[in-house]
Amino acid sequence: MKNNRYIVIVGCGRLGSRLANQLSRAGNSVVVIDRDEATFSDLSPDFSGFRVDGDATQMAVLKEAKLNKADILIATTHEDNVNLMVAQVARGIFSVSHVLARVFDPKREEVYAQLGIDTICPTSVAEQMFLRAVVNGAAEREGARS
Repeated sequence: MKNNRYIVIVGCGRLGSRLANQLSRAGNSVVVIDRDEATFSDLSPDFSGFRVDGDATQMAVLKEAKLNKADILIATTHEDNVNLMVAQVARGIFSVSHVLARVFDPKREEVYAQLGIDTICPTSVAEQMFLRAVVNGAAEREGARS
């Protein structure tokens, strides 16, 4: 995995800031966009990227983040509609080759996929993990009874 990519992250909450810190630490050029300047305090002291204070649904903000140079865009806000809009703009207007978006509503995952946007759905991931834990837990209990 090459570590000199130009990555734009939309949303600097818990997830966005953790991704930005890790990706920056790994040697990538990272730009984080958030409407709330206070969220930038979640970035680690060794974060070497850039911060853009603004609304990522605004073209001027995306241009300021130099989205046209990005290898990857990751949309991590808490709003599915914002993530979808930013991801579509990144893919369609700025020609970003790899676009990822967090989507909370599992029903929307298919829509994103049809648009060429990779998704991570915390709801679906948690569902799979809980189901696996239930199945594994039941198997362990059955094994203990034998």
